Amino acid sequence: MELNRLLLLTSFLLHMEEGHASSTRLVCDNRLIQKYIGEAKDMEKRVGQCQVLPALSCPAVLPLVDFSLQQWKSKSNETKRREILCDMAMLVGAVVGAQGQVTEACGARQLSQLYQHANSFLLLLQTFSWEAGPWEPGCSPRSTEQTHITGIFLTYRQLVQGKLRFFFHDLAKDLCKQGQAGGTDPRCRAR
Repeated sequence: MELNRLLLLTSFLLHMEEGHASSTRLVCDNRLIQKYIGEAKDMEKRVGQCQVLPALSCPAVLPLVDFSLQQWKSKSNETKRREILCDMAMLVGAVVGAQGQVTEACGARQLSQLYQHANSFLLLLQTFSWEAGPWEPGCSPRSTEQTHITGIFLTYRQLVQGKLRFFFHDLAKDLCKQGQAGGTDPRCRAR
């Protein structure tokens, strides 16, 4: 099972390195985001099965990732991307902070895996840009403090299952149509 996760992560990273064409395939193939949601659920479940996990002495600052679908639909793709980038950057920071406090092997291992997944999404989202110039982490999303590491995993799952999934869905509407027009990506037509 770990080999499958490693292969999926490698595939994800290869998509990121190959540029825009692969990013389009990533967005158009709905199975990938479903796989990432499944992985987020698995990580959340596994950390819950760890033996005694102490409370964090320094609370993790986590983004509030709930949203109104109606408001979400009214935003531009660039605004959505920047919002998710802010949330993901804050989440990655919370994971790094928690890693310094958790010495129990099971919890540390799960946090390390979460860091890899969240940081990969952060890097990927930086490749989708509709405005000139690099992304700068100057945002300030709504946040909350959490002393239990399970809350970090819950936030990650909610972010992937919510905003990120809808963002990919919105991108697919435009990017997959372009692929269909050229007749180059049969997966887009299967949707």
